[in-house]
Amino acid sequence: MRTTEIHKLSDIPNFKKQLLVWAQQYDDVIWLDSNNYEQKYSRYDAILAVDAFTSIRTDFHQGFDKLKEYQTYAKDWIFGYLSYDLKNDVEHLESKNYDGLGFPDLCFFQPKRLFLLKNDTVEIQYLNAVSDELQEDFFAIKNASEGVRGHAFSDLKIKLRIHKDDYFDKVNQMLNHIHRGDIYEANFCQEFYAENMVINPFETYQKLNKISKPPFASFVKFNDKYILSASPERYIQKHEDCILSQPIKGTAKRSSNPMDDEGLRTKLSQNIKERSENIMIVDLVRNDLSKTAQKGSVTVEELCQVYTFDQVHQMISTVTSKVEEGVHPVDIIKSTFPMGSMTGAPKISAMKIIENLEETKRGVYSGAIGYFTPKGDFDFNVVIRSILYNQTNKYVSYSVGGAITAKSDPLLEYEECLVKAKAMRTVLES
Repeated sequence: MRTTEIHKLSDIPNFKKQLLVWAQQYDDVIWLDSNNYEQKYSRYDAILAVDAFTSIRTDFHQGFDKLKEYQTYAKDWIFGYLSYDLKNDVEHLESKNYDGLGFPDLCFFQPKRLFLLKNDTVEIQYLNAVSDELQEDFFAIKNASEGVRGHAFSDLKIKLRIHKDDYFDKVNQMLNHIHRGDIYEANFCQEFYAENMVINPFETYQKLNKISKPPFASFVKFNDKYILSASPERYIQKHEDCILSQPIKGTAKRSSNPMDDEGLRTKLSQNIKERSENIMIVDLVRNDLSKTAQKGSVTVEELCQVYTFDQVHQMISTVTSKVEEGVHPVDIIKSTFPMGSMTGAPKISAMKIIENLEETKRGVYSGAIGYFTPKGDFDFNVVIRSILYNQTNKYVSYSVGGAITAKSDPLLEYEECLVKAKAMRTVLES
């Protein structure tokens, strides 16, 4: 049971900063921030969950079954992430590529302390075991100052796991698979990394969020492992019986010149190759949602709509369904995982080819961060545009990818990757 208080706030931006500063004392932290990006389907503007009461950390073996058992038993708010490699639990697949990060495949916790921000209010929910600390904590938050500064970076040397010529070769191999009919689209990713590197995770997240301002930002801390995410993409949401997925496929750079920028936006909206990428994944998402949907309820509400973010223009589609009664919330996620925008079509064939051509285990990258409510609703992002950090190993990683289709030009795909990587590189090299 939880004790709840609601407070009206006079300075939301400052309170959000103070809240995240205060949270740094805990080993288990998930901060989700919409950055006030206008979106039709948001339930909250920001959420902070800290201080684990119970938790689950596991590899992919029966990962979804373990999560299902944990979520059913907790019947409370739980927060965490699903790594891409849970694909091995869903299908007969494997992950043998190099892993410098060493994150668990699945990690969730039930927070003792929870803060839900909407408009000008914060709803605070504390487990009754710590409810006597609520007032003291609220006072400490309002008086928190940015005292988490310090030595932010050691000497930086970002390396590429796949060099440019090898990237071209691998994309051409993927194109051969497409021309042969093995697949018709696949998301091919590459890792940028730094070894023996010390960063300040809090400062790094603040800088990344400031230059990106994405609608699905997250700061995640599990002991010595951090996810600093500037994700623009929602993977899947459940609200009552409505399921929503919003795949992104199609990217264009921004311009500081307003006329040129509008031209880039228009060009993206009319680009046949980018639209075909998006539509192929929409078909895949429709199929995934139909596995748990009421008959005839799967609907494409938006197709190839262009949205503008601080760093890029993106093409987004919105697919919805009504879920069959009695379907467990974890089964809805399992039946759609991994998300189509980060795999390809047909999904299983694409994942096998991806595994053979990529050099790095994806891990949390192209997985999902989010939460379940006590009623079994949920909301998860897609882990892209994110910096991953193992503090103990001093290993920093960020990955980027793009959809390869029959019309792909390896050079243009490589340049798109660099556009997507710009924010992470800028932050780490500042």
